[in-house]
Amino acid sequence: MSLLVVGTVAFDSIHTPFGKVDKTVGGAATYIALSASFFTKDTGIVSVVGEDFPSSTLHELKKKHINIDGLQVIKGGKSFYWSGKYHEDLNNRDTLVTELNVLADFDPVVPEQYKDADFLMLGNLMPGVQQKVINQMNRRPKLIVMDTMNFWMESTPDELAKTIAMVDVLTVNDAEARQLSGEYSLVKAAKRILAMGPKYLIIKKGEHGALLFDKNNQVFFAPALPIEDVFDPTGAGDSFAGGFIGYLDKSNDISFDNMKRAIIFGSAAASFCVEKFGIDRLLEITDHDMHDRIKEFINLVQFDIAL
Repeated sequence: MSLLVVGTVAFDSIHTPFGKVDKTVGGAATYIALSASFFTKDTGIVSVVGEDFPSSTLHELKKKHINIDGLQVIKGGKSFYWSGKYHEDLNNRDTLVTELNVLADFDPVVPEQYKDADFLMLGNLMPGVQQKVINQMNRRPKLIVMDTMNFWMESTPDELAKTIAMVDVLTVNDAEARQLSGEYSLVKAAKRILAMGPKYLIIKKGEHGALLFDKNNQVFFAPALPIEDVFDPTGAGDSFAGGFIGYLDKSNDISFDNMKRAIIFGSAAASFCVEKFGIDRLLEITDHDMHDRIKEFINLVQFDIAL
């Protein structure tokens, strides 16, 4: 196993200014694994669902070369469910319903064939669960990437800090970076967060791109591609993470310079995700579509200048 992805596989009900959808498939691990599948063909998922989860989606994951041996299916259980409504600018949303269901008692079990994975992507989950996965690995992966959110900063700050110290790359959005660090300036926030343990920090800024920082004070910024039709930002951050770590796995290069490239690949995956509700767009695009979108990013950021 080359890439191990841990996170939620779930149902979402989403209401945006452009429409709504009820009980579509979502979840951090779903978006991450699907996005990574465009770059690496050796990915496994560790997660949990209820008996209500559609077998057709499991079939789609397998078609994308995603191994689901680590996906627990709880007989008689109900899958994690989230419902939210986005504001007009799509940068803010209100959570309407959160039902943990089978996730409430989730005790991750990493299958033996996953325990030597070279890359580990910890999608947004309880920090204690993320730690359990790290501790089950036979050896430390070449790179551990972790996503988290404000809820864990407020409810389990000590456990979160412990988990952050165990990883190589932390990904958060700009509001979360400010909350975690207590700093408004994102440059100052990055320095404080990197002092907590990770070697690299990615701060996601939605439609305004992403920033990459390292402990040597190197900084890289990548813009987001202007998209004509944006329907649903749910899963964009997870799709970004999937493209990012999927490219690193494919290239097997974890240098800062290659992470800059990986940011572009992650941004390309996220740009597709927002074009339809849920995972629909990620299921229908091809490797050729992804290649063309990455070329658009290259054209967006390349220019000649004389100094």
